[in-house]
Amino acid sequence: MRKAPLIALVMTFSLACVAQTGGVESIGTPPESLAAAVSQILEAHGTRLKLADGGVICDIWLRKSVPAQTKKTEGLLYPELSESSLVGVISFQQATMDFRGQPIAAGAYTLRYELMPDDGNHLGVAPDRDFLLLVPAGLDTDPNAAFKFDELVQMSRKASKSNHPAPLSLAQTSGSATSLAKDAEEHWVFSSVLKLDSGKDLAFALIVKGTAAQ
Repeated sequence: MRKAPLIALVMTFSLACVAQTGGVESIGTPPESLAAAVSQILEAHGTRLKLADGGVICDIWLRKSVPAQTKKTEGLLYPELSESSLVGVISFQQATMDFRGQPIAAGAYTLRYELMPDDGNHLGVAPDRDFLLLVPAGLDTDPNAAFKFDELVQMSRKASKSNHPAPLSLAQTSGSATSLAKDAEEHWVFSSVLKLDSGKDLAFALIVKGTAAQ
């Protein structure tokens, strides 16, 4: 008689765990709307991120070789990444929101690495400074271009259509397997590996769905 409640509890816990995991599947070439120079530096196949109900969060194509530069700044999640470097491309089939909760239109965007300023003018409320900024793909045609902070923010404002850039927050990574899972803050987190031009692999995690605590 006492086993039934225990079995029910285990089943409930198991179902809850399953519900916290999304799906990843390999997809084909990047969107045709990208500049040729951008398409050429991306991996031939992307990753589609799907919820348990089959809804698509986004499609992501990572860069074949990401510029690496070790920074001496303390407290960064990814000191190996160079500021303003193009890391990949993300495409949304439907309108979504960035990490600030700002509306983002459906379409393709480049993802460029940047740091939240520590002067009080934050890109978003987050425990870490590492972000990827969305830039409308049509405005970002040179994958090797390096931008000053203000220049990149100005470009990203075209994605948010506001006075703020459009950030997606990078997060602590717990492994190198390509996956999609929900964290304790109800954020959907994409985990994978970036190939650096130094020849090393860099495990990373990116919040693709979910906003900062208000």
